[in-house]
Amino acid sequence: MSEKPLLEMIGIDKTFGRQTVLKNCSLTVQRGETVVLIGPSGSGKSTLLRCVNMLSPADSGDVFFASRHISRGDVPAHKLRQRIGMVFQNYELFSHLTAAENIMLAPMTVLGMNRIDARKLADNLLAKVRINERADHFPDELSGGQQQRVAIARALAMKPELMLYDEPTSALDPEMIREVLEVMAELSAEGMTSMVVTHEMGFARRAANKILFMEDGEIIDRANTSDFFAGHVSDRAQRFLTQILH
Repeated sequence: MSEKPLLEMIGIDKTFGRQTVLKNCSLTVQRGETVVLIGPSGSGKSTLLRCVNMLSPADSGDVFFASRHISRGDVPAHKLRQRIGMVFQNYELFSHLTAAENIMLAPMTVLGMNRIDARKLADNLLAKVRINERADHFPDELSGGQQQRVAIARALAMKPELMLYDEPTSALDPEMIREVLEVMAELSAEGMTSMVVTHEMGFARRAANKILFMEDGEIIDRANTSDFFAGHVSDRAQRFLTQILH
C-alpha cells in the first residue's frame, strides 16, 4: 500500500468578489517530492499555494496535511505555518534586522530557543545557502539573490515538513536567479518536500518530480517531469511550454 501523501487538496474552489480564481483543484504531494506549478499569469497558481498554509483559505474543498484535515480548523493556522515554510517573491525580510537576526527571530520567539543556539542555527543555515559571510549585513546591504537566500534560510529555521515557493526568482536580475535556484534544487535533492510556482523550466526539468499546468483557475494537466517535457500533455500545455522556452 502506498504511503499517504503529505499534502492532499480535493476540489478546491476560491473566489475574490465576483472573480473565480480556483475551480475544483485537486492534487497530492508525497513526502520528498518536488511539485512545480506552471501556467500563464493569473491562472491561480499563487492562490492555490496560499490555500495550503491558509494564507488564503479555500472557499470550498478539503485540504489534508500530514493526515490532518486542516481546511476545517483541525490545526490552528499559526501552528500549521510552523510546519510549512514559505518563500515569497519579494523576500519579506525585516529591514532593521541583520541576515542572521532575521533567521533567529522565529526559533527564539516561537520555539523559545536561546540566543546562542539560535545564532548557531542561523550560521549553519546561512552556510547551507552559501551566504554565511553576510550574516551580519542588513537586507539593504545584500543583493536580491542574497536576500532571497536569507529568506529560504529563515523558512528552513523552523524545520518545515513542506516548503512553498511563490515565484521566488521573479523579482531577481537574471544573474541572481541561478544562485537561488541552485539552493532550491539542492534542498529538493536532499529530500525536502516542495511546491514551487515558477517560470524557470530549467529548474523544473532538474528538480521536479511532477509538473502541474494551470489555466483559468483549473489544473489542466499533470505529468511526471520526463513525460511533461517529452510532450505527453495537452496541446495547450505544449503551446505554453513552447512560448516560455523560446
